[in-house]
Amino acid sequence: MTVPDVTVVVAVYNTMPYLTACLDSLVGQSLAPGRLEVVVVDDGSTDGGETLLDEYADRYPGLFQVVHQSNSGGPAGPTNRGLDLARGRYVLFLGADDWLGPQALERLVAAADGWGSDVVVPKQVGVNGRLVPQGIFHADAESVGFTDSALAWALADTKLFRLDLIRRHGLRRDEGLKVFSDQPFTLEACLRADRVSVLAGYDCYFLVLREDRGNVTERASVLDRLRGITALQQVAAELAEPGEELDAIRARSFAWDVPRLLQDGFLMLDDGLQRRVCAEVGRMIERFGAREVYDRLPVAARVRLELAAAVRPEALRDQIRYEAAHGEPPAVAEGRRRYAGYPAFRDGRLGLADEVFLLPEEPRVAAVPPLNLAQQLWRGIVPEQVRRGLRRHPVWRRLANSVNGGRG
Repeated sequence: MTVPDVTVVVAVYNTMPYLTACLDSLVGQSLAPGRLEVVVVDDGSTDGGETLLDEYADRYPGLFQVVHQSNSGGPAGPTNRGLDLARGRYVLFLGADDWLGPQALERLVAAADGWGSDVVVPKQVGVNGRLVPQGIFHADAESVGFTDSALAWALADTKLFRLDLIRRHGLRRDEGLKVFSDQPFTLEACLRADRVSVLAGYDCYFLVLREDRGNVTERASVLDRLRGITALQQVAAELAEPGEELDAIRARSFAWDVPRLLQDGFLMLDDGLQRRVCAEVGRMIERFGAREVYDRLPVAARVRLELAAAVRPEALRDQIRYEAAHGEPPAVAEGRRRYAGYPAFRDGRLGLADEVFLLPEEPRVAAVPPLNLAQQLWRGIVPEQVRRGLRRHPVWRRLANSVNGGRG
């Protein structure tokens, strides 16, 4: 039996009507017959998608293999089952909400073959207002790593993987994770790969934000998100090279992923859950050495992390509300040192170290208005190459007006 060039694995659960565009994009691929197989695992859909899948399998024999199973509670289970059935030299994971450009697979396979790549990151485009960091896509790249690119900000499994790499290392998604199970998988694949490449010259992968915000990550609880982030950092701790590589991956989580859970949504949690979240964040900080990358974080993120680590949800609530009301605080100057003058600064009841509030040595240009928390996170955390790419995104102007004051 001829081995296909690529297997596309699609895990499906109640994604109508988006599923139709997903399947049509696979039917319309430019790869010659026999070079592509599609393995679709229906995880107990009840919205009519299960019937649609069987119709496509009947209409396009030899292209679609459809498996139906009872609902597993998350995307990891059906994805693993699809991966077990994959026969292609390469495998690509496609969200059932998403779709591919017609030449995507042909171009990706050609790039992987030409460069000898184990992983190829395809150019991705957001649909329906979904924001996708574009910094890594500024140009085709035969080889990228975590120290010379924005790869740490592109850890979804929406990539082309050499199946032999996955098989040799027994890579699978953790079925205990309800969300973010793709990120530890992708991180391990990239760290074990001999070569990770970027195909930036063609819009390959279209990521869709559902109108009902029904995407899995949009529905996930804060504790489920923390478990996913913990799993990612565990892979980094085990496999990443100490120094710049490990720091880049740590900074991504502790500068962005974790602080995002300590913003306005935190105020909506009951006191007991707030305390659980704080305790979990504190354990993550200690376990994965977050303080070693604090110099890469803006003060607002550091303060929130430290208040959480101290399990002081009342003080964390005050910090969140202060930021919402006042934005960036006044600076407190002491000789050549400057500190962010948040109310928590030198509050004896909290006992946070002065270094948590330490500002960069260069003073901010007076003509630039103060930045609120969202702006600090955006400009202080997200790499410039990522922000530069996002400025070209069709919804950038809307984001700039609502989050960043139009200043990038």
